[in-house]
Amino acid sequence: MRDHKIPFSVSVVIPNWNGIFLMEKHLPDVIRASPGVEIIVADDMSTDGSVEYLRKNFPMVVVVERQKHEGFAACVNAGVHAASGDIVILLNTDVKPEKSFLAPLVAHFRDPGVFAVGCLEKSAEGGKIIIRGRGLAHWEKGYFIHSRGEVTGDETAWVSGGSGAFRRSAWNVLGGMDTLYNPFYWEDIDLSYRARKAGWKTLFEPKSIVHHYHEEGKIKREFTPEDVKRIAYRNQYIFIWKNVTDMSILLAHMFWTPIRLLQALFSGNLLMLGGFSMAAMRIPAIQKYRVSRHGLHTTRDRDLDLRE
Repeated sequence: MRDHKIPFSVSVVIPNWNGIFLMEKHLPDVIRASPGVEIIVADDMSTDGSVEYLRKNFPMVVVVERQKHEGFAACVNAGVHAASGDIVILLNTDVKPEKSFLAPLVAHFRDPGVFAVGCLEKSAEGGKIIIRGRGLAHWEKGYFIHSRGEVTGDETAWVSGGSGAFRRSAWNVLGGMDTLYNPFYWEDIDLSYRARKAGWKTLFEPKSIVHHYHEEGKIKREFTPEDVKRIAYRNQYIFIWKNVTDMSILLAHMFWTPIRLLQALFSGNLLMLGGFSMAAMRIPAIQKYRVSRHGLHTTRDRDLDLRE
């Protein structure tokens, strides 16, 4: 739907998997902060009564029921596919937006070159509030090193899939989030990187504030720290093998990867070795992607560094 204060139609998409307790806490705040906006919950085959709860208590919310549980990227893609808005805002179930977050976020899309805009996250972690939302990244020894940036700049290396706005037409051109990364992690970094490599901008808006309660999230509740780290290693390799086309970076990766794997072996880092092996099993799918999407590249990998 279109709000008269916003020059675009907007949809909010919330991926959910057994997050009824989170929606009880945060969905009313999403609705209050999004007047006149289509709100979609994409449910990834929850077994906790999430769908029934939504239909009983929030009949204005569009519920997309998936028939196969796959993970974050697939669930988000299903929600975006059902959306009608020009701009799609992704919010995790453990995110609560402030009441004024919407307008400054969406205003950036007046620039047709903007693909996505990230929110400022006040993230509750370990009893502290950490300010997040803007990412830095650079290539080093054939690896994509990413980190949290100061929230003083207007450009970000990626926009979080848990609290960000995306231009739906460009999303469709890019093919959405890549399900190779299921069940989680790196899919939003990958999507933003592909957008930047295709010539679109990814920005950060400090006036669009959300509160992110990481420790309530499903990943921490459903997966062990070892599982999470192994999947993160796997997805790091998938990202590099999918996206890099600069020969200098590829050669550096080929040189340093055996060294890193040997270091992991001698130090007993079986999680890195396991992640590498899991990524290697997906090489055929990675190669298929590289062939199909190569024509979208307009920017060199070396030119996509964002260091400050």
